[in-house]
Amino acid sequence: MAFGIKQTRWLYISLSILSLCLAFTITPVKASPSVITPVLSSSLATNGLEQGRNLYQSGRFAEAVTAWQTASQQYHTQGDRLNEALSLSYLSLAQQELNQWQAAQESIEQSLKLLQTNKPSGDAILWAQALNTQANLQLHIGKPETALESWQQAEKFYEQAGDKMGSLGSQINQAQALQSLGFYRRSKQQLEVLTQKLQGMPDNEIKVSGLRSLASALQMIGDGNTQQLLEQSLAIANKIAAKPQLSSILISLGQTAVDLQDPEAALDYFEQAQLLATNPSDQLQARLAQFKLFLDYDKPELATPLAPQLLQQLRELPPSHTSLYAAINFVGTVTLNRQSNPVQILPLKDLAQLMAVTVKSAHQIQDAQAEAYALHQWGKLYRRTQQISQAQELAEKSLNIARKLQANDIIAQSAWQVGQLYKQQGDRSKAITTYTEAVNALKALRGDLVAINPDVQFSFRSSVEPVYRELVDLLLENQPSQAELMQARELIEALQIAELDNFFREACLDRTQQIDQVDPTATVIYPIILPDRLTIILSKAGQPLRSYVTHKSQAEIEQTLDNFLVALNPVSDSQDRDRFSQQIYDWLIRPAEGDKAFIDTKTLVFVLDGRLRNIPIAALYDGKQYLIEKYAVALSPGLQLMATRSLHQNHLSAIVGGISQSRAGFSALPAVESEVKQISKAVSSSVLLNQQFTSQALAERVKSSSASIVHLATHGQFSSRLEDTFLLTWDGQMNVKELSELLKNRGSDPSKAIELLVLSACDTAAGDDRAVLGLAGLAVKSGARSTIATLWPVKDQAAALLMTRFYDQLRQPKITKAEALRQAQISLIRQTDFHDPFFWSGFVLIGNWT
Repeated sequence: MAFGIKQTRWLYISLSILSLCLAFTITPVKASPSVITPVLSSSLATNGLEQGRNLYQSGRFAEAVTAWQTASQQYHTQGDRLNEALSLSYLSLAQQELNQWQAAQESIEQSLKLLQTNKPSGDAILWAQALNTQANLQLHIGKPETALESWQQAEKFYEQAGDKMGSLGSQINQAQALQSLGFYRRSKQQLEVLTQKLQGMPDNEIKVSGLRSLASALQMIGDGNTQQLLEQSLAIANKIAAKPQLSSILISLGQTAVDLQDPEAALDYFEQAQLLATNPSDQLQARLAQFKLFLDYDKPELATPLAPQLLQQLRELPPSHTSLYAAINFVGTVTLNRQSNPVQILPLKDLAQLMAVTVKSAHQIQDAQAEAYALHQWGKLYRRTQQISQAQELAEKSLNIARKLQANDIIAQSAWQVGQLYKQQGDRSKAITTYTEAVNALKALRGDLVAINPDVQFSFRSSVEPVYRELVDLLLENQPSQAELMQARELIEALQIAELDNFFREACLDRTQQIDQVDPTATVIYPIILPDRLTIILSKAGQPLRSYVTHKSQAEIEQTLDNFLVALNPVSDSQDRDRFSQQIYDWLIRPAEGDKAFIDTKTLVFVLDGRLRNIPIAALYDGKQYLIEKYAVALSPGLQLMATRSLHQNHLSAIVGGISQSRAGFSALPAVESEVKQISKAVSSSVLLNQQFTSQALAERVKSSSASIVHLATHGQFSSRLEDTFLLTWDGQMNVKELSELLKNRGSDPSKAIELLVLSACDTAAGDDRAVLGLAGLAVKSGARSTIATLWPVKDQAAALLMTRFYDQLRQPKITKAEALRQAQISLIRQTDFHDPFFWSGFVLIGNWT
């Protein structure tokens, strides 16, 4: 089947951040009957126990249930309480596979009760088995915290019994529970340690589950080679005929293929998973994955025949944590498709009926989280049909449940939904209150829940960013008060930080300092692009906030910004460039200048929004002069800056690295040699050029040197995707995480932190309208106080000249980094042939400008 070349919108997009993770089928290590060595006696019951074990291993769960029910009854008749307990524990496992949750609960409770009344020293392994089974059940009915505690208890009993493999299995399961709770990095750390142990062990089901669990954790975090781990897990599962695990592994491989934008491979994996599924739940997951794949690659003609079949299957499945979320995500997928595609996959009334049943079922099995999510999704359907009062009732029910659970992921989405409904009804005050609750919940998710696989790149833009922006829009309506301006400013800063967190999939901005403690002579400018206007907030230490509004549509503003970028090319018409540049100047700068807001201001610090990040602010033109000729210019994620100490101009020292030769498919940069030599004359330098400039050499030099500046003249790329942001060294590409860790390699001593990181030949990714996020991310994450980089590839002779003059200026007493860059740019404008903005305005300073 051909999918065509249209760009994917990412596959696993759901109603909230946390529900994204539920597309991943969590399969704990279930202490399979083939692993546990029970206390057996020679009897018919023993035959039943063995028969059930064989049936379970071949995926014949209903027959295994019958065999273990018979065995438990026979052991009961014989008075053999330990083997009766074991049979009931196994019985619960098989019942769980069949989604017989109530029966599974009764079986495991009866097993634990029998063990409680029979406590000889040799039954530790049986306790471990039963607790493992109980924890598996608890996880599936939406109680991961309780499951984690049960697996911790199971681990102790395995250790007591001397069963190392059982202990490892319990630890793997604890990592799975941590994932369900949103603690992905803790899970990853635990699994990496366990995987090292597993690699040297014999091939068995524990090893299969361990490898897959690590792959799942890495997939969530967007880190590591998940495909290799999954393929190893699949090979072992096939080798030992672990049929119940095959489908889950294949689904994970399919999801990895989706992340790699290989839909044909993904479909192949999903189809194999459906064929090899040994239970209804795995079969449903495989079919749902195919359905989502078809919709996300704009193949509704392939998805439409599947929809009624899936709907029927979802109606028929007994209630379970997995089946409830399958229904919720199915409806969310169809609803999302309707927003971008006129093709009706299913009538809205059928989707609403499914959500009504899901809410009832969730309440029945006491899965409060699923109930809250289903109410939220059901409310969205009513809002689509303009049944506002019903939508509001359902959304508020969802929000109330979420508050009781203290579930910030659900609060964020439901409070947003309630806020939208209040806004739609014209109740601004209540809308602001509930929007604020949603934003506070999103802030609380900072940390473990920012890290959920590459889909979150899209989800952030559809489920997180709009919450902030819509609240800012509400706050800045009409004539905002000082309190509303302050809240709007804080929201824009919080959004910037949330974007950086999302980029790195971890919270990344920690040590901060307020601007008036850094430079009271700077003015911070927040241009905020809203759907129908551009609002500018001005912040200066010790003064009230000011705001200015230009009534233009977002589309018109963004088109002008795009036109300006195109016109910056030296071959373009300079009159067009000046016209677009002056238009943007009139929006961002002129109203405040007319208001005399910049008196005593030396540096303008821009907290840029959206497409504005891509344009060179220094090149804005007032009709006579460029902005850089009037003020020093810096960029920042907000008032909260990394703490700094001033550079000692007389004692500057640098690590200077670069590649001048053609390497790894990248063109030569012949002027780099000259740039490196000139910088070495201006500043005491340790040089790594061409073959010397390896990642290892750079790491060692950074660690051993006390240099305050790291200057790297080499190819690189900034992107909104973490994976596509890198720097070229002689021995390959160094991704942004590796580079940031390398630069932070001097430990926690603030006095040894890098003051200035300069990247003088990097580029923003073509066609990526958020590519500068990668630059900002590196600037913040590297720990460097300030970063200078280029928004596009600059002619290397111009770059060498500008950087040489920058360092000459930096040596002058009492000059800030922003002023040194300004003077270097002015010298190119006024004293060289590189006066065109293309040659000098792409250099930007991010972070601390003093």
